[in-house]
Amino acid sequence: MEAGFTREEGLALLLKYNQQPFHIQHGLTLEGVMRWFAVDQGFEQEQDFWGIAGLVHDVDFEMWPQEHCKKAYDLLKDAGATEELIHAVQSHGTGICVHVPPEHHMEKVMYAVDELTGLAGAAALMRPSKSVQDMEVKSLKKKFKDKAFAAGCSRDVITKGAEELGWDLDTLFSKTLDAMRSCEQQVFEELGRLTQA
Repeated sequence: MEAGFTREEGLALLLKYNQQPFHIQHGLTLEGVMRWFAVDQGFEQEQDFWGIAGLVHDVDFEMWPQEHCKKAYDLLKDAGATEELIHAVQSHGTGICVHVPPEHHMEKVMYAVDELTGLAGAAALMRPSKSVQDMEVKSLKKKFKDKAFAAGCSRDVITKGAEELGWDLDTLFSKTLDAMRSCEQQVFEELGRLTQA
């Protein structure tokens, strides 16, 4: 699978349309998480593609929230993205803002983990460590069940995503936390460099 542009070009694209540190951090986090899942799921050769898809998946969200996943088509196309990358990015919004069902295993993973990384990130901020390193599945499940907590993170999407993958929620939560732990430090360091620049 080919993205059509490099990781550096993907990052430049993300930064062109996103100024909020929160949105940049989410893109960097999903990039790292998707790279981890590529290896975990036996798609190591596609690691770069999975990572770039995660990096740019919300490229249009900050400036065009009402056109999320629709505006992305033009932004990515103009940047030289392949149809498979565009499909992957759009598919994470299926049933919410577009109708582009996830088909490839990678798309199903991104659909399932996107909202969950947001929920876990919000939960981490409530912890003394401000980190997912010491977060357990049971504490994440508790936050998941509390509908008032991080209400913007769709529990329905997370549940449906797990079902699409044939996983129970514990498996999805456990893998996603492992994936987030693997890149957390790197994300914070890169975010620091990017937001100071």
